[in-house]
Amino acid sequence: MKSIVITGSNGFVGKNLKFDLKQTTDYQILEISRNTSIEERNEYLTKADCIVHLAGVNRPVHESEFYEGNVSLLNEMLDSIKDNPNKPSIILSSSIQANADNSYGKSKNEAENLLKDFSKNNGNKVYIYQLPNLFGKWCKPNYNSVIATFCHNIAHGKEISVNDREIMLSLNYIDDVIAEIKRAIEDKPTIIDGKVEVPNVYKVSLGKISDLIVSFKETREKRTLPNLDDSFEKALYSTYLSYLPKNEFSYPLKMHIDERGSFTEFLKTPDRGQVSVNVSKPGIVKGNHWHHTKNEKFLVVSGKGVIRFRLPESDEIIEYHVSGDNLEVVDIPVGYTHNIENLGTENMVTIMWVNEMFDPENPDTYFLEV
Repeated sequence: MKSIVITGSNGFVGKNLKFDLKQTTDYQILEISRNTSIEERNEYLTKADCIVHLAGVNRPVHESEFYEGNVSLLNEMLDSIKDNPNKPSIILSSSIQANADNSYGKSKNEAENLLKDFSKNNGNKVYIYQLPNLFGKWCKPNYNSVIATFCHNIAHGKEISVNDREIMLSLNYIDDVIAEIKRAIEDKPTIIDGKVEVPNVYKVSLGKISDLIVSFKETREKRTLPNLDDSFEKALYSTYLSYLPKNEFSYPLKMHIDERGSFTEFLKTPDRGQVSVNVSKPGIVKGNHWHHTKNEKFLVVSGKGVIRFRLPESDEIIEYHVSGDNLEVVDIPVGYTHNIENLGTENMVTIMWVNEMFDPENPDTYFLEV
């Protein structure tokens, strides 16, 4: 069993990494955090097969803490690693600021050089990732991630401040970071232009990010979804949902109720149509209409009934008997007038998908009894 040491195991990346590795691998995970004693830390380091060094300082009280957290700590660790006969590979999370002229960047640059020299002198493989801004679940808001802050504040009904909408951010999604670290653990890192890198770097303006997150909050009111074909928007939406208040995971839908039962729109999308829930009382017939282009799929999930079809110029009636005990989808082809009748003694529940959102100006629905 391969032993993997994770420093900074309670941080944003560390937390995501350790839970993923515990679920998807048989590695022995040795966690090092601020609460780990020096003796225990050194014990872990001297028997590791791979070390993922995520610990570091980026928001210190005093600038001297940059050096202590990013350089001195690494130096202490390397002294222990020298005694490890496994010569563990070392994965370092650095920053794209490593070449910047500021205290944080200088400390990261010095840590990189320290690790490179150690590799030359001791023979350990090292993988240094100069990470951009990161985003994803479990990132601390109001700290050093604008996306975490925006998601948290908007989800909690708080204001956000955007000073310059045109600022471009380089971003990696946490799932891509974890997948890359796992490849590096197996000595199969992604190499781009001679450097190890996390694939899928998104370059997005601050204005677009804020607009998207605001729109995510509105999707619950409009019963819509974002554009999930866009990988960044998909990842950002997942991130936003992780910041919902614990008492606001649910939200109400408007039920259209009458003597026949109810009809409730669940989800609407401009490119994938909409999904609704139809409840029919015993003996009730709904429908008796046809469409030119609008097409549907019916799935009865509770109760039993029959879906009937007829071409307008024909007397032939086609019947499909449906039941929640035997789930099957029934396509509703264009040009056929159709209805659905509850044949049971209990309410019949049908999931209905239609290929377009309802447009009252062009309903494409024409009454004709089956």
